Amino acid sequence: MIVAGVLGLSLACPSLCLAQTEPEPSINDYLPPSEPEITRDEWRQRIEDARRRAKEVSRERREHPELYKPIPEDPDLVASERLLNDESLQRGDIVATKKGMFVYQGRSEQPRRDHDFVPVNPKSVR
Repeated sequence: MIVAGVLGLSLACPSLCLAQTEPEPSINDYLPPSEPEITRDEWRQRIEDARRRAKEVSRERREHPELYKPIPEDPDLVASERLLNDESLQRGDIVATKKGMFVYQGRSEQPRRDHDFVPVNPKSVR
């Protein structure tokens, strides 16, 4: 009964409907406040410029695909960089790598270098 009353009220007084009172969004709602509204011709020019740039890039990629091939990462180099940048390493820590085990002999207040990692010499088992 209440729903019917509200429905009847909204049909009788269309000005109470929220959807009718909200203004339509304009382009200014989507632009930063410092930029003025652009004209239709300026907008079309921007679209044409973007299409032209996209075609140039596409042509460049077709003519010189070697320039756009991803460079494969060397896993050894990545692992070495990770070790050199590891903030948790402390003097005396042992790290295992593809080239063997190493003891970290560097100091925490100094940048890490390759020679801070000393190879571990395993004792021979008798």
